Amino acid sequence: MTELRRRMLQDMQLRGLSAGTQQTYVDAIRELAGHYRRSPDQLSEEDIRDYFIYLKDEKKLAGSTLRTYLYAVKFLYRRTLHRQWPILDLIRIRNSKKLPVVLSRQEARCLLKKVRRPAAQMSLIMMYSCGLRLSEARRLRCQDIDSERMMVCVRNGKGAKDRYVPLPERTLEHLRAYWYKVRPKMWLLPTFDGPNPINEGTIRRCLKAALAQTPIRKQVTCHTLRHSYATHLMEQGVDLRVIQALLGHANPKTTFMYMHLTQSTMLGVHSKINDLMAKL
Repeated sequence: MTELRRRMLQDMQLRGLSAGTQQTYVDAIRELAGHYRRSPDQLSEEDIRDYFIYLKDEKKLAGSTLRTYLYAVKFLYRRTLHRQWPILDLIRIRNSKKLPVVLSRQEARCLLKKVRRPAAQMSLIMMYSCGLRLSEARRLRCQDIDSERMMVCVRNGKGAKDRYVPLPERTLEHLRAYWYKVRPKMWLLPTFDGPNPINEGTIRRCLKAALAQTPIRKQVTCHTLRHSYATHLMEQGVDLRVIQALLGHANPKTTFMYMHLTQSTMLGVHSKINDLMAKL
């Protein structure tokens, strides 16, 4: 490990960034260094300017990916190297207005049944039936499942926050069948050898393999299951503020987007439009 990387990691730890965010930033800086084949502390402000033009115009990265690169570069140069370059304020990335992909209930059930590996399947079931993020699902411990209160304790979620979410009865049945098959000890969803939680890449690969065995042609990721959970809850009439708490959203605007995804909302609009245009 280089001295610069060690210092940046220490600074991120002091700043309270999650382990996942730290790794993402380190990966972004590694790509920057690889692009110029020089240590980032040897780059100039003009190099950073040219690099982001390259990412935008040649690599055509998505806005969310560009934003990650920008946050990583800002942290390195401002926090670790103490360089207050104007270019870091000049770069602006337009927010994407795209709505997330959502599965129907039938599609979700079909997809989850096709997952072969027990730990991967159980993690995906938890994402869909409890609205968990991938990082939250894979790090569940056996003790986090409270079958008496029918709750799941989600520890150290986004923003280092804990929260409780309801445990559906059917999910508890899946958990019990899974437990008798796998007999996990500390981690609910362990690797093959057991001492660590299942790898995120393994879950993604299992989901991709399962998706290929279904007629679903949507761009599905692990986060699609969380989006589907929230949308289906809203279709069932669950209050927006309750869904916000279940998902662990800090900003209600983040939860509000699911209003645009519900079939019930669209059916209501269609009905009103049909009434309005009936005598056209």
